[in-house]
Amino acid sequence: MDFSISFYILGAVVVVLTGMSKGGFAGGLGTLSVPLLALMIDPRVAAAIMLPILCCMDLVSLAAFRRHCDGAILRVILPAAIFGIGMGTLTFAMMSAEYIRLMIGCFALYVVGQEYYRAVFKKSAAAPKVSTTKGTIWGFASGFASTIAHAGGPPLSIYLLPLRLNKTVMVGTSVVFFTIVNATKLIPYAWLGQLHSQHLLASILLMPFAPLGVRLGVYLHHRVSSDFFYGLSYAILGVVGLKLFYENLYPTLAMLKATLP
Repeated sequence: MDFSISFYILGAVVVVLTGMSKGGFAGGLGTLSVPLLALMIDPRVAAAIMLPILCCMDLVSLAAFRRHCDGAILRVILPAAIFGIGMGTLTFAMMSAEYIRLMIGCFALYVVGQEYYRAVFKKSAAAPKVSTTKGTIWGFASGFASTIAHAGGPPLSIYLLPLRLNKTVMVGTSVVFFTIVNATKLIPYAWLGQLHSQHLLASILLMPFAPLGVRLGVYLHHRVSSDFFYGLSYAILGVVGLKLFYENLYPTLAMLKATLP
């Protein structure tokens, strides 16, 4: 599969945005990577190209935050995430590109809707205690979504944000979690044949934009309001989600109908 110049231009923008998220600024930007690339290529290919880049970004972030994580939380969510990765691996090759795009679109719209609800209707309340049940559910969801579309951030945030952890501890916990999750995903991605030379070449060509994005994220973290960029990233995610949902709903329903007796 040959990738066009327009793909590499979009890919460079996506890597910079993802790097900004890894650099501690506007975490919602990281969720845009696969949905944006899925507008041009098979989302499974987009996920394969992004994985080595994400692993490199994780190592940079880990050096800064590895000592600021909550071990008790990680002991709950990591085993569940590994199981989610296994389930994601089993379904990864079974689903069509149209179905994956539709699922990503639905997930994107859910994330945007949840953020809107949180912004409009959130109420102050005492931080809940760490729940093993909730941690297992959202850890599994994060591992599964991360395997399918590198979209494990929102499910994890659903669990972590209400705990009202110290800002640095929350970032550190997320960094350690995704460093392990993304490194683990290399195994099933290689087994599925996604890490072949052509995909890796695209990853290598886009890799130089990764440190640029991380450094830009660190710079903006201290100088620009996160609210503006969070709002922008969720707005873009909503538009992309609507496009993916609209364009892939009918083909998916048609394929499901064709499989019925």
